[in-house]
Amino acid sequence: MKSFLSFVFWLILLVLCWPLALLALILWPFIWLLSLPFRLIGITFEALFAFLKTVLFLPARVLGYKPKA
Repeated sequence: MKSFLSFVFWLILLVLCWPLALLALILWPFIWLLSLPFRLIGITFEALFAFLKTVLFLPARVLGYKPKA
């Protein structure tokens, strides 16, 4: 659904201002490539914080604590 809405917004932009729509179409792959390292950093930090949470809560889990659903 998100892709469809993006396409519809792009079509509206194409009708209203076609040079800007074509520029967005050309620049989008470069913006995506520039954002890749930031996504990898985000994934790495998310994994690091999950690991730290697991290590910090390990004593409680060993003693039998079970979180409520």
